[in-house]
Amino acid sequence: MNGERPAAARPHAERPGAERLGTERCGAERLGTERCGAKRLGAEPPDPERGGATVLLLALGLVFVLAGTFGAAVAAAGMAAQRAAVAADLGALAGAARAFDGDGVACASAADIAGRNGGRLVDCRLDGLDVLVTVEVVITPLPGLTRVTSSTARAGPVRG
Repeated sequence: MNGERPAAARPHAERPGAERLGTERCGAERLGTERCGAKRLGAEPPDPERGGATVLLLALGLVFVLAGTFGAAVAAAGMAAQRAAVAADLGALAGAARAFDGDGVACASAADIAGRNGGRLVDCRLDGLDVLVTVEVVITPLPGLTRVTSSTARAGPVRG
């Protein structure tokens, strides 16, 4: 051989390409002062504010989710009130169509139609040939939150 040691027997700094990589050995004297290879990679000390935008973005996302949930709950309550009004109107019309058959028949017809429209008949009475109907609709806009909305309607023959 020409007097050179094999590559495996040479110290790390003497290996070909070691100066190109900029590597240095981490000795015991450097363990407590800085991370091994920090200068080699050009890394700076970590920024204490790094990741702050992620936290703000998550908080903003949570605000949007809560606002959307609240909006959906309000919309569901409005739809339930509308459903109660429709069930009461149709129930009163069905009861008025059977008003000549008596109070029981008219109210049974009103209860059937109100139930088919998602409501529950709470009150039904005849006032002459007019039928007064009160219908309730139960709504659960959010888990654990149950509300009841009601509507009253009157139907009868046209008076001239």
